[in-house]
Amino acid sequence: MNDASKNETMTFKEQLLEYDRKFRETGCYAGITELKYREDDPLRYESLHTKLRSMTIAAREMARSISASPGVREVGEMVVALYTPEGDAISLSTGIMVHVHTMSRFIKWMIQNGYEESPGICPGDIFANNDAFIGTVQVPDVMVVVPIFYEGELVGWAGTVAHELEVGGITPGGDVYLAQERFTEGLFVTAEKVGYNDELRRDYLIRLERNLRMPIYWMFDDKAKVAANLELRDQVKELIDDVGLDYYKRATREFIEEGRRAQLSRVKQLMVPGRYRGHTFYGHLTEGKPGILPLSDGNLLYSIPLELEVNGDGQMHLDFEGTGSWGYHSMNCTPAGMDGGLFVTLTQSMNYEGKVNDGAWLATDMNLPLGTWTNPDRHTVATATSWALLLPAFGIFQRLLSRGFVSRGFKEEAFVGQVNSPMVEMGGQSQYGDQFGMALFECSAAGSGALGIKDGIDTGYVGWNPESDMGNMEVWEQGIPMLYLGRNITADSGGPGRHRGGTSFTSTWLVHNTDELTIATSEHSSRVFDNAGMCGGYPAPTAHRHFTVRNSNIQQIIDEQKPLPHELGNDPYKSDMERLVEGDMNVIEGPHIDKPLQSGDLFAHSYNGGGGYGDPIERDPLEIVRDVENGYVTAEIAERTHAVVLNHDKERNAWHVDEDATASLRKKTRNGRLNKAVPVEEWIESERERVLERDFVTEVRKMYQDTMGISSRFNEEFREFWRLPKDFVM
Repeated sequence: MNDASKNETMTFKEQLLEYDRKFRETGCYAGITELKYREDDPLRYESLHTKLRSMTIAAREMARSISASPGVREVGEMVVALYTPEGDAISLSTGIMVHVHTMSRFIKWMIQNGYEESPGICPGDIFANNDAFIGTVQVPDVMVVVPIFYEGELVGWAGTVAHELEVGGITPGGDVYLAQERFTEGLFVTAEKVGYNDELRRDYLIRLERNLRMPIYWMFDDKAKVAANLELRDQVKELIDDVGLDYYKRATREFIEEGRRAQLSRVKQLMVPGRYRGHTFYGHLTEGKPGILPLSDGNLLYSIPLELEVNGDGQMHLDFEGTGSWGYHSMNCTPAGMDGGLFVTLTQSMNYEGKVNDGAWLATDMNLPLGTWTNPDRHTVATATSWALLLPAFGIFQRLLSRGFVSRGFKEEAFVGQVNSPMVEMGGQSQYGDQFGMALFECSAAGSGALGIKDGIDTGYVGWNPESDMGNMEVWEQGIPMLYLGRNITADSGGPGRHRGGTSFTSTWLVHNTDELTIATSEHSSRVFDNAGMCGGYPAPTAHRHFTVRNSNIQQIIDEQKPLPHELGNDPYKSDMERLVEGDMNVIEGPHIDKPLQSGDLFAHSYNGGGGYGDPIERDPLEIVRDVENGYVTAEIAERTHAVVLNHDKERNAWHVDEDATASLRKKTRNGRLNKAVPVEEWIESERERVLERDFVTEVRKMYQDTMGISSRFNEEFREFWRLPKDFVM
């Protein structure tokens, strides 16, 4: 009996178990030990893959034109993918590459849980899910899949994911900041059959209409996803008509096995085998903020260690042992979400040649300790803003990979990594008088970390979407009751270095035509460096601040045609809002959650960019001149951090390097470093005394109590490194 006839007699679940068995026994996907089709006729083989990828890309672009959401239309928060009958990713479009394996988990979960029998998997069915404990990253990432049947046989799945801008949670928007348990995260669709005969069920649409602040976005996005899936499904069936079913089934599985082998090969080519270790921290200022429930009323500090083991055969193992427990906040993650972090990193560092599929997942594995934020041990834990911890966690992964690249001599591949990109969300009364809720996705264009050979990307990068785009201000103004007064580069927001980190941006708004606008921001890391530099480069600043002016005299300023505050300005001690506007000024560090704003109030933010690469005092002074003239760096930081002395020609408004003064300052800076340096052994000894005395602020002490309590291995290593007594407790 051949494979095809075997499959006809198996249930979907038996088929899934059979492919798992073959992988365990052979180490190759679906037991494919030879890439027969690729070897026999490479042109036909590659042509099929190119056509499949083109279909996913075309389906995504078509869907974007159907969607009503600026998150999809403007920013591109969508991806379309093709899967095998067992739910393994074959090919993906461009877009949010997070979901290579998250959607795979969703499909496999339905098969494993008997959906073939009930509710049934039939031609024309439509299934949806946004439950991260089944297979997505967070509640706004709503996925829709349809089965692909060919002559009565299930031959695959077409799937689409889009990030919804409003999910009906305790705070308006998609990333529900104040959610502390699942019950406050908003509307869940838990692996449901939401349509049949190629149409969404009316009762499902009614549920959306009555449970969301602004249902038009989710509803039209779902229709766009269904359209994309049906387009992909029908094109795949036409393609099978051309190439034959047996060829299609074997070749698509060879693509995945080839992806697995290519991942192993790339690791062997780019990295030195061994054990790489990194560590970062994540701080969150919660204490005393409005709306925080008693269980979570305290500042948070997370320790995120990562050990990456690279084997000689190219297999990678990521180990998050020693990280902290899940908590009553929205920043927890699930294994599916961690898969998302893994793939956005791999697709931007190794898997960028187009054949992105589940093969890379098979060549990589992770240890996500149960009970930690990476793998909560109960499904009622909130995960609405999981990117808050995902981004710094996989920022380390990027830097560990880069260490391997540099070790192999591939300096040009080094990338300092992704950073936290806070989300501004809002709701209340719209400028049209209706209730509304909206995630403002312009945060999809922050600054990246530096590269080994050049500066980071300025105001045009975000970890989760390689096609980062902040969208047009005019489009966002149609959806929110705020008018842009300006959108500007945030000076000094990138980490200094020989190659500096990319800068972030600041938006300044005037609240317009509303009596009630609640703004809740999320995914902030404050007061600790969540994104390090590399090879002597500095991390980006840690300050995330929000500025509001209530009861302002802005209308008077407009009537008198006086200067408006279009930005915060480059004076760190007094912003343009304070300098030009009268009113009740307030500055909030970390997440913004406060009483509603209203017409005439002002709102602005200031966030950080990415970390730097190389010593800042080795940066070319002429590049510093360009940085200052273009607003990326202030003259103050140029001198204090890069040791470059500049003179300003007021008449020509130009900056010039004082070469002698710069040479002298750089020499003085180097000597100062030497004079302050102490032997590592002395430094460790002095720090050991602090550890013995438990001389830490409350948040640090609590962090170590948590990690040492949940991980015996971390506890043992910590006591061994600091030579602590066996009975030492934090």
